[in-house]
Amino acid sequence: MPVNARPVTGVSLLMTTQTWLAGGAQRLQARLLLRVTGAGLLIASAGVHLDLYATGYRTIPTIGWLFLIQVIAGLALGLVVLATGRRLFAAAGALFALLTLGGYLLSVQVGLFGFREVRTTAGITAGLLEVMAFAPLAVLAVTQRAPVWCGLRYKRHGPLQEAPPQARNRRAGLVSAALTARLTGRQAGIGAAVVSVIALSLMAGVLAGSVGGTGGISGGQAAVGSALRSNSVGGRMLLANADGRTVYYFAADRPDKTTCYGDCALYWTPVAGPLSAGPGVTGKLGTIRRNGGELQETYNGRPLYTYVGDNGPGQTNGNDVDLNGGYWYDLPVSG
Repeated sequence: MPVNARPVTGVSLLMTTQTWLAGGAQRLQARLLLRVTGAGLLIASAGVHLDLYATGYRTIPTIGWLFLIQVIAGLALGLVVLATGRRLFAAAGALFALLTLGGYLLSVQVGLFGFREVRTTAGITAGLLEVMAFAPLAVLAVTQRAPVWCGLRYKRHGPLQEAPPQARNRRAGLVSAALTARLTGRQAGIGAAVVSVIALSLMAGVLAGSVGGTGGISGGQAAVGSALRSNSVGGRMLLANADGRTVYYFAADRPDKTTCYGDCALYWTPVAGPLSAGPGVTGKLGTIRRNGGELQETYNGRPLYTYVGDNGPGQTNGNDVDLNGGYWYDLPVSG
């Protein structure tokens, strides 16, 4: 044996190999957990958006079909990440989650395409799912697959001489790759955590100043001198508020009794009363008292609402749609 040769026993080499393989198995398990968690959360977020689309957003111009595209893209990315675990798809999923969250916060803060989002439980849930999906997908996207020991199998028994140079170099390269992968994984985890905290902070700040709450009547009382009026829309004379926005009634309501509270009243804003009858308004006006004590205007006994999906006067996006538990209709002024 050369003087500087380092004896390597079969047992020590076997133990080193087993330790390495155990570490590789742990990294594979970690990647699988990231893969399943990230994909599952992305699919869950798509499910929430699908529910929002089906229960209100599908009737909103531009926003409706954008919501549908968002649902399809989120579901597709989640399934692809779950099926393949590839870093490229994980990166696309993480970026998609951040962009979706950004779109939601922008819509809440300033509005998109003439529509301003309201703060609802479903919207907040979707936002949280997107932040939670981003973190594991981002880590999965930047961490490498665990390298595998190949070609280092020694079948000789008893004491072994120092491994050949090519074997030593290969082992050194694998160890270096393992350390790099571990370092990259830690850095990715820290980076994803920092971005997630920033996203949650922005979300909290934006939602704190957004429109939302219990679904009561904003202001609690109609302005003095406010009146309902008739408005011509598509050749029909429809009931509208003082700003010309179409008003609706809910088929599920009972005469002089509203059933629209919570998220329903955020999408369908109760019309505050009492109001006077403007030109062309021939039906009987009245008011009812909501659970919170506010007065809501009625027309021929039907509680009145405006729809958040109408961007301005002369629109009837809420007419004859099945949302929030029942059908909604506009009101001809002669009704």
